[in-house]
Amino acid sequence: MLTNPTHTSLVAVGDSFTEGMSDLLPDGTYRGWADLLAARMAAVTPGFRYANLAVRGKLIGQIVAEQVDVAAAMNADVVTLVGGLNDTLRPKCDMGRVRGLLEEAVERLAPSCKQLVLMRSPGRQGPVLERFRPRMEALFACVEDLARRHGALVVDLYGAPALADPRLWDVDRLHLTSEGHRRVAEAVWQTLGYTPEDPDWHVPPPASAPPGWLSRRTADARFARRHLLPWIGRRLTGRSSGDGLPSKRPELLPYEGPGT
Repeated sequence: MLTNPTHTSLVAVGDSFTEGMSDLLPDGTYRGWADLLAARMAAVTPGFRYANLAVRGKLIGQIVAEQVDVAAAMNADVVTLVGGLNDTLRPKCDMGRVRGLLEEAVERLAPSCKQLVLMRSPGRQGPVLERFRPRMEALFACVEDLARRHGALVVDLYGAPALADPRLWDVDRLHLTSEGHRRVAEAVWQTLGYTPEDPDWHVPPPASAPPGWLSRRTADARFARRHLLPWIGRRLTGRSSGDGLPSKRPELLPYEGPGT
């Protein structure tokens, strides 16, 4: 693989993972791995342009309908596509339909860019992952197959021990912390062929004393009240956390931060 290639533009397509939740900035907006990656690419390529079409809560059908053609029309050097995981977490999920939509997205995006990047999304240790693991792994098998057939790169976040560590996940247990997003940015950076800044991004943080029983139960109760119950409510009413929200960065424009 080339070292420090020249990429002049990046378009990110997807859901909350690519939008950057829960890497919160002081102004209340989210940064995330795609912004961090864009900042690093911009630092080595003057005039670098970046768009992020991601919106939290989007299913793969919505990503295809709302983001894919927009991204393809931008003819960027690099396009990242991460989608379908929200579908696998729904009580009812037609994996055949998910695979078909993901294939449609790849078939439309791959010819439009110099390099398409797909991912095996990270999975936090715990009972939620175990419940949905078969669907997730079916999705990732589809990602690997599409990458082989269309010349896309695959970033294996699912197989990275660090990104399974609960300490790198926010209190909602669905989104990575700032440190988690930093590691994802590093993983994509290296997969694209740039010189590693953190060769050990996949290694978990040093061991720490586990929280006590009372701390765990308190955290579980807080999680259920603030995150799990609202999430269930949205599922039951057919609503999404991204309803009515625009794309994070809808135009392919020169990138000037924040991202560090």
